[in-house]
Amino acid sequence: MYERKIIPNLNCGLDLIGEVLYGKWKIRLLWFINEGHKRPSELQRKIPDASRRVLNIQLKELEDHELVVKKIYPVVPPKVEYSLTEFGESLIPVIGTLGRWGDENQDRLRNLIRKKFSGTTDIED
Repeated sequence: MYERKIIPNLNCGLDLIGEVLYGKWKIRLLWFINEGHKRPSELQRKIPDASRRVLNIQLKELEDHELVVKKIYPVVPPKVEYSLTEFGESLIPVIGTLGRWGDENQDRLRNLIRKKFSGTTDIED
C-alpha cells in the first residue's frame, strides 16, 4: 500500500478537512452510508465507476479517521456493514450544503468543466 513520504500540512481546518476527505469517492461514500447503503456491494452499485479496491481503500481511510465503523458479522459467507459514527454524522449537513450548492450552480459548473476538457469557450448544454 502507498505510504506518504511528505508529512501533510495540518495548520488549519481546511487543511484538516482536505486531508480527511481527500479521495474521489469519500464524500459519496459517506452520503450513501447515511442513506442506508451499508454493504460493500450496495456501495459498489451506487458508485459503479469506482473499482472495488479503491472503494475498500477509501472506506478503510474513513474508518481510520473515525467517520465510519465497520461491523463484521460471524456468518458464512462473511457479512460486512458500514455505518457512520457520531463524528461522521456531523459531516452530513456539510455534505448536504455542498450538494445543494452544486445543484444550484450545475449548469455553470458543467460548462466550466466541459470547457476545461474541450479547450474551447463556446460550449452549450
